[in-house]
Amino acid sequence: MTVFTPGERVRIEGSAGAIEAVVGEVDRPGAMHAIVCHPHPLYGGTMDNKVVTTLARALQECAVPTVRFNFRGVGASGGSYDEGRGETDDAAAVADWAARRWPGRGLIVAGFSFGAYVALRLTALRKPERLIMVAPPVQRFDFACLAMPVCPWLLVQGEADEVVDARSVLAWAGGSKPPPHLVTLPGVGHFFHGSLHELRDAVIGEIRSGL
Repeated sequence: MTVFTPGERVRIEGSAGAIEAVVGEVDRPGAMHAIVCHPHPLYGGTMDNKVVTTLARALQECAVPTVRFNFRGVGASGGSYDEGRGETDDAAAVADWAARRWPGRGLIVAGFSFGAYVALRLTALRKPERLIMVAPPVQRFDFACLAMPVCPWLLVQGEADEVVDARSVLAWAGGSKPPPHLVTLPGVGHFFHGSLHELRDAVIGEIRSGL
């Protein structure tokens, strides 16, 4: 059984100032580590969002240490909202910090909602081993101009999502090569109320099948 350590709060230097982050260590880290990106900063999104913490916890259960962090302008992180551009810089700074913390281990990038948009942008810059996207807001941001991931990737989408149009997400994902491992959850809304265990199981199944 994996043993978790209490979350270690760290400050990571970014282009807009310090980035507030929490490290989730495990007692037996394997070949991978992960960063987790949170939902929209202007609508209450933080690294303590329950979907974000569920993603981090699921990864840790698979012996993958994690870093979840606040984008610029959120919590104690410096700077202000930058429509995904600066937030991608933040994610890149965190990924670089994580690479130094866990040298020689592959990177998993995960993100929820707006964080999924940033996670996809980051894949073009840092070439992760695996991508996890939850409810990507494809109708709210210009996903069409972004390169599709070339690494294995998991896409989890609730069919009753009241924020992100599930049909648009599935249509967008259908054009990807390689296609994602797609998990659709009937009756599940954007914030996974009452269904976080299903999200957890999807992530754990994905990671354990590929490591």
